[in-house]
Amino acid sequence: MSNRRVSLCGLLALAVAGCASPNPSLYTLNPTPGTSRPGGPATVVLQQVAVARYLERPEIVRSSENFRLDVMGNEAWGEPVPQMISRVLAEDLSQRLPGTTVLNVSGAITVKEDATVEVNIQRMDRDASGALAFVAQTSVNHTGPSHPLTRTVRLAIPLASTATADEVRAMSVALGQLADAIAAMLLQRGTPAPRRR
Repeated sequence: MSNRRVSLCGLLALAVAGCASPNPSLYTLNPTPGTSRPGGPATVVLQQVAVARYLERPEIVRSSENFRLDVMGNEAWGEPVPQMISRVLAEDLSQRLPGTTVLNVSGAITVKEDATVEVNIQRMDRDASGALAFVAQTSVNHTGPSHPLTRTVRLAIPLASTATADEVRAMSVALGQLADAIAAMLLQRGTPAPRRR
């Protein structure tokens, strides 16, 4: 093989290596501490969290403003978003409700629950002001003759910087505040359902 051909092969190999994308930076949400509030139900089952489809992707969504998704191409989640949020939210609730066992419905343990929690995450990305916009619907259903308690949680959390780590940290804070709201709902019984005649 001629020197010229060897040089061309070497250049081609370098070009291919240069075009290969680097490994993505992987992120995860973390539980955040909150106020402990004893007196909750003995056992709570957190149903699978529903997440808006535009967020349900490996890449982290920076913003959904102006009818356009700004997605971080090389910064991704380390696990599927719905399962990650369910895991962290269950940990947040367990910390806030000492004496209450909080289980994920998708886990290996099945028990007779005293209350169930359902959550829809509708938004979790930066708004036009640069703050994290977080919108979630939640429903708490105590076992027995009571109506479910429902609430919409809307938050705007300032970001320390434009770094992805600060956005992920703000998302973790938002989940902690959602857990605060859910814990308060779990501590109150629903309005008794009207008796049928």
